[in-house]
Amino acid sequence: MNTKNNTKKREKKDAELPLFSYKSVLAATNNFSAMNKLGEGGFGPVYKAKLLRGQEIAVKMLSKRSGQGIEEFRNETILIAKLQHRNLVRLLGCCIEQDEKILIYEYMPNKSLDFCLFDPTKKKMLGWETRIRIIEGIAQGLLYLHQYSRLRIIHRDLKPSNILLDSEMNPKISDFGMARIVGGNETRANTNRIVGTYGYMSPEYAMDGLYSIKSDVFSFGVLVLEIMSGRKNTSFYNNESLNLLRYAWELWRDDRSLNLMEPTRRYPSSTSIMLRFINIGLLCVQESLTDRPTMSDVISMISNEHAPLSTPKQPAFSTGRNMMDTNLTIDSAKNCSKNSVTISAMEVR
Repeated sequence: MNTKNNTKKREKKDAELPLFSYKSVLAATNNFSAMNKLGEGGFGPVYKAKLLRGQEIAVKMLSKRSGQGIEEFRNETILIAKLQHRNLVRLLGCCIEQDEKILIYEYMPNKSLDFCLFDPTKKKMLGWETRIRIIEGIAQGLLYLHQYSRLRIIHRDLKPSNILLDSEMNPKISDFGMARIVGGNETRANTNRIVGTYGYMSPEYAMDGLYSIKSDVFSFGVLVLEIMSGRKNTSFYNNESLNLLRYAWELWRDDRSLNLMEPTRRYPSSTSIMLRFINIGLLCVQESLTDRPTMSDVISMISNEHAPLSTPKQPAFSTGRNMMDTNLTIDSAKNCSKNSVTISAMEVR
């Protein structure tokens, strides 16, 4: 009787998320043709595909070494499928066959933010109005995850490659492989397994495994400063500033923040909004998580453009950690001793 009930429950769960057959995925990707491959992430390759009815989709194959079991994968995909927001990439379904675990997403024609932002030619697509709209969209998506979705979710790996752009350059947060759900009114948790990307990880998470909504706020602040400057956080290898956060802070402190803005486009007639976004970015990357605003605060700062902003304290940065390539994903297991981290694996994403 229990087995029958469990089967019914599972069928009800699966009904909430469409299941694709492996055969249909093979056909849609032209047998996972190299011509269809969009890229390779830490969790596996991503392919552009087309369904029989003509709909374009993105097919993400989870690597066999991801360590995620079938039941865990099933539960995660069903939970993520419940998230519905215009600034989150929509999960359309999944495939669990042939020992494969595959996610089916809506296709984003303008790829990821890093594809445009850091390319000398493609960054011309990102005028100042577009950049502001991208920042606002990311903020709205994060606010939904932290406060308004039926699940309270901490993303834990917010970075330009995980911000996808639709045909109108609207941002959509993607890749919830590292996301964690916290229950009720919880806003923070602790882990013995630290996963994320250097350059975007908050100091309390990188050093102590403490992740919270303020960890995402820190990552958002890094994104804001990267979008405004067109430079990666760790692109300052031969510069005394060491990283973008410190460079932005020094310019702000010396009342020279306009020097941070990328000169690929002419400045708007009013630069006050640009200075305001730099200020907001610096508030988000402050060393202490209690000093950082919530995403609700950030939305308020963006919406009320004439309201005064507080003065940001010195941002979090250190000589060694931030010198590392921001494309390196860290997967660490903490030792029992405080502040001690043992690196078990590191891979390029």
